Amino acid sequence: MTEKNKNEHSTESFVRICFIVSVMGIGWGLGVLTGPDAWYASLVKPSFNPPNDVFAPVWTVLYFMIAMAGWRVWLRARTSLPMLLWGVQMLLNWMWSPVFFLAHQPGIALIIITMTLISVLLFIVLAQKYDKVASWLFVPYAIWLIFATIVNASIAWLN
Repeated sequence: MTEKNKNEHSTESFVRICFIVSVMGIGWGLGVLTGPDAWYASLVKPSFNPPNDVFAPVWTVLYFMIAMAGWRVWLRARTSLPMLLWGVQMLLNWMWSPVFFLAHQPGIALIIITMTLISVLLFIVLAQKYDKVASWLFVPYAIWLIFATIVNASIAWLN
C-alpha cells in the first residue's frame, strides 16, 4: 500500500467514524432529551402503536445504517443531490422528536415526518447512481418511516 493509499484509507476511516458518531450520538441525545413523558402517555394511540421499548433498538440500527449510507455517498459524490438529501433528511429527522415530544405538536410533527419520508425516498432513487449499497441501506428506514408516519397521523387524528 502506497503512502497516498494509506492516507486515503485513514481519511475514509476517520470520516466513517465521524458519520457514525455524529448520527448516532445526536440521535441518542435527542432520544434521551425528548423521550416519551406524561403527555405522551396520556395520548390516545392506535392499537398498532409500538411499545416504548421498541424505539431505542430500532433507531440504533437505523441510525447506523443512515450513517453508513451517508458515508458511502460522501466518498463518491460529496456535492451531489443525494448528499444534500441525506443532510436534509437528517435535519428533519432530528427536528421531529422535539416538535412531537417537547412542543406537543403531533400535527406539525406529521408534516416533518412526511417531508422526511419524501427526502428518504428521493435519496433511495437518486443515490443508486452513486452507490447502490447506500441506496439499499435506506430501504428499512423508509419502511419504518412509512409505519411511523401512519402512527403519527393516527395520534394526530385521535387527539
